[in-house]
Formats: sequence, structure tokens, C-alpha cells
Amino acid sequence: MPSSPTPEPSGVRRRSLLGAAAAAPVLASLAGAGSASAAPTASATAGPAGGPRALPGGGGLGPNVIVFDPSTANIQGRLDEIFKQQESAQFGTGRYALLFKPGTYSGLNAQLGFYTSIAGLGLSPDDTTINGDVTVDAGWFDGNATQNFWRSAENLALVPVSGTNRWAVSQAAPFRRMHVRGGLNLAPDGYGWASGGYIADSRIDGTVGPYSQQQWYTRDSSVGGWLNAVWNMVFSGVEGAPAQSFPEPPYTTLETTPVSREKPFLYLDGDEYRVFLPEKRTNARGVSWGNGTPRGTSLPLAQFHVAKPDDSAATLNQALEEGLHLLLTPGIYHLDRTVEVNRAGTVVLGLGYATLIPDKGVTALKVADVDGVRLAGFLVDAGPVNSATLLEVGPEGASADHSANPTTVQDVFVRIGGAGPGKATTSLVVNSRHTIVDHTWVWRADHGDGVGWETNRADYGVVVNGDDVLITGLFVEHFNKYDVQWNGERGRTVFFQNEKAYDAPDQAAIQNGSIKGYAAYKVGDDVTEHEGWGLGSYCYYNVNPSIVQHHGFAAPNRSGVRFHGLLVVSLGGNGQYECVINDTGSPTSGTDTVPSKVVQYP
Repeated sequence: MPSSPTPEPSGVRRRSLLGAAAAAPVLASLAGAGSASAAPTASATAGPAGGPRALPGGGGLGPNVIVFDPSTANIQGRLDEIFKQQESAQFGTGRYALLFKPGTYSGLNAQLGFYTSIAGLGLSPDDTTINGDVTVDAGWFDGNATQNFWRSAENLALVPVSGTNRWAVSQAAPFRRMHVRGGLNLAPDGYGWASGGYIADSRIDGTVGPYSQQQWYTRDSSVGGWLNAVWNMVFSGVEGAPAQSFPEPPYTTLETTPVSREKPFLYLDGDEYRVFLPEKRTNARGVSWGNGTPRGTSLPLAQFHVAKPDDSAATLNQALEEGLHLLLTPGIYHLDRTVEVNRAGTVVLGLGYATLIPDKGVTALKVADVDGVRLAGFLVDAGPVNSATLLEVGPEGASADHSANPTTVQDVFVRIGGAGPGKATTSLVVNSRHTIVDHTWVWRADHGDGVGWETNRADYGVVVNGDDVLITGLFVEHFNKYDVQWNGERGRTVFFQNEKAYDAPDQAAIQNGSIKGYAAYKVGDDVTEHEGWGLGSYCYYNVNPSIVQHHGFAAPNRSGVRFHGLLVVSLGGNGQYECVINDTGSPTSGTDTVPSKVVQYP
């Protein structure tokens, strides 16, 4: 693997120059060690039609869910062992969930590597306190944090040893329902490159220091202060957030989040595992657990099929047909057919970055046009045979009103290539009205295995056909054509981060009719109402730096289509933009990596 380039003040990142980290071997000593004790298993109970259920609900969480309580011996040793395995295993097969029972833990530093999630098992973050740190740093990559993907922290209170916890992440690394009784540092040691990130439903008592972070989105939280901004910092519903000031400093601040519903989470009620389902909030501001008890409902684990990686798609579909929800335990699931979610209110919750790989060109998962489905906490990895789509929310033509109980898609990430050959024409399609997509990274790989302009061909990242869809925290990168194509009415996006595909061979390869390049974010020509806040697109055409991209954003020029806080950046002069949106906005130029910005459009 080539060494990381020396960090530059501009904060440019060049992932394409950086080879994939080698996967560490599985540690045999972890197999079965410290695994969760089996939850009570339900007997065969009634399915949705009243008949007997062939598949029982509940059961053990498997060997890669490691559960600790305050009396567990050598917790630090276990944490270090898993970190050693996962630290640089960027495209490895290891998947781990580290769960802490309510109580107080002292003297811990939980360093998180790839595909590792850490979470408390209380109803409130304050039920589980670590006097210590949950750390992400970039020592494995010479201080460059731009590839610190696929890890998460959730539902814990931290009392950092130094007073400040380090969380130096980039994409697909959510920090949810956390209470930091101190400050939070989002940069790696040495303040090298970083390209994050996402915080939601969290309270940071001290100051958040993003330092070198190029962009960040924070939702429905509380912060004691915010130190600086580089290119694009966006806040919605955040107490203590900086005031609106885009373009300088580049803060885009909404007082509230239009609609939000927090991610489902596993917790302990006595000795029983349950899954909590937070309620929907409108015009939300601050954390959902401010009084110590979140509002919502819960389900016993007995109502879930606790899936294991060797489960077939047929087994998963059988469980869904019998009225069970799905809890995907950590691991890699190969699917020879589509997982079909047809029942209103179904929960599909992944632990430890459970990964779905559709074989033979199928779609990994489809949701019917029903109310209140919750998809959360898993990764979809394209297979070597091209899939027309990887994830579909609602069938084509879906039109039912779901405003009272929308489907939510949260911390669901999509990858094409990197871990091996993968292809998909379109990654995520949203057809159902009122869907909320809350934090996704849809990524056509620019490094790793199976990477090349045609090798991991993927024309479209996210296509939204449904009306009234809201996306909060949208990260989409490197697609061969449109990264985002929005055809539905009254769509809204709060925060967008994009890089155009690095590897286009020449100008002709990206030509879009008479237009130079496909926009990163395209609103359909017939759309009459749309709104976006805090959107950025970057180009790094390193294969052919002479490529010119006409604009980052394309939309109908009419009063109902509005954008606030737009920017485009040429990373080190590798390619240039002529405009920001449509024919508006100054061109980028030179090699200085200076954004071109548009405050309002039109």
C-alpha cells in the first residue's frame, strides 16, 4: 500500500492514491469468547394469519456480539484484541458489536477499528457510563483519517480521561445518542486530513473541535460550543450551534429539523433484550432523551428473528412472512434472492455492520408501500453480477400517504467495489412518499479491489421518485453519472457531501449530451418544489486532471426550487467546475482548493 501523502493545509484528500488496507486474520480466540448469553427464546407462537409460527423468535446474539457488564474481567484486553484485528481491516470480513450493560466502567479506552460498533444497553445514554474514552484515530494510516469508515458509537455516557474524547472519522461512522461529559475532538492526532461526519441525538457538554474536518452534519443535539469550520458545517435542531453565517464562516444552521425519528436500538429491560422504537418528532430541537426516558414504544426480542450470517434469503423471508422482525447479527449475508419487507411497521436492525451481498444480480432488499418500516444499521455490498438496484423503498409508482408514520432508513450504507468486484446500475431507490433517509453513505469505491471506470460500474447513486421525501445527512460519492437524481415533489435535503468519480478516463466519458459532466445532485426538470441546505460537491479527476465539470448542481430555475449554502471545490486542481449550480456561481481555478460558493439559489 502506498504511504499516505503528507497532509497539506488545504485539507485535500486523495483516496485514490491510497491502497486498501490488508484484512487482518480472524482471531480464533474471539470465536465464542465473551458472546452474549442467550436471550429467552419464544416458543412457536402465532404468526400474522393466526397459524403456528415455524421459526421461533429471540435467541442468542452470536459470537461476534460481545456483551460486558461492570464485573467482566479484562474488558480492556478484549477491546484491545478486537481493535488489533480490525484497526486496518478496511475490506476485511470481521464484524463486531461491543455492548455494555447499564452501570459504570472505569479506566477504559475503547479504540474502534473497521466494522466495529460500541453501544450501551440502557434506555438512556446516562444509564451506561464509561470513565474513559471511545477513540477513533488514524495511526494505522499515518495520521490521515479520510478512510476511517464503517464504525459507530451509540447510547453511552463518556467521561474522557483528558477532558476531551477523540472521534476522528470520515463517512459511515455515526455518533448517536451519546453524552460526552467533556469535549469532542473530531481530528486525528497531528490534525491530518479528515472528511466526516455525522452526530445525532447527542449531548456534548464541552466544545466540539472539528479542526481539519472538511464537512460535518449535526442533528437534534446539544453542544457546549463549536470551534471552527473548513468547507461545510451544517446543523439542524442543535442547541448551542453556531449562528447561520454561510458563506463565511461556512455554517448552515436550521433552528429545528423538519421531521425526525431516531434510530431503533437494542436495550436491556432487566434481563430481557428489547428493541426501542423512538417516536417521530416534528420541528425537533435537542436530544430525544432529555428527561432521561425517550418517548416511543418497544418490542421484545421474541418478536425478532435473530438472524445469523449463514441464514439464507429464504429463511429471512420466511421470518418476515411469519410476522417477525429481523435483527441481523454481525457478519456477511449472501443473498440469492431479494429480502421482501411487506408488512407495515417491520423493523430490520443490523448490529456490528451486518453486510448484505446480493448474488446473481438480485436486489438485496425491497420494501412495500406500507407504513412505518424501519431499516437501520447495516451495509449493502454490491455483488460481482450487476444488480439493477441494491435497495428499494417502495415499488415503482408508490403513492400512499405515509406522513403519519413514515419509513425510515438510518445508518444504512451502500458500497460498490472496494471489497471485491461489484456492480449496480442504481444503488438506492426511494419510491415511497414521506420516507426519511437519515444518514447514509452511498459509495462507488475509488480504492481497494475491483475498482475501475467499468470494473465497478455504477451509474446512479440515489434516485428519489417519491414525493415528500426528507434526507438528513446525505453522503454520495463517485458514481459514473448522477450521484443523486431527485424526481419527486417537495423533496428536502439537509446536508449533502459528494465527490465526483475520480477515475473518469477523459472528457467524453462523462459527457452528458451538450453538458460537461453529470451533476452531483440533479433535480428533475418537471419538479416544481424542492429545497436543500448545506450542499457540497468536490472533483478530483486524478486520472485526467484536464476534465471540466460544468456544474455540481442542476435544477429547474423556478421559485419553488430553492437551495441554501452551495459549494463546489476542485481538489488540488484535478479537474475544475465552470459553475456551482446551473450556470450560476464562479468557476473554480488553479490548485489552491478554494471553494466556489452560492449563498442562495435562485
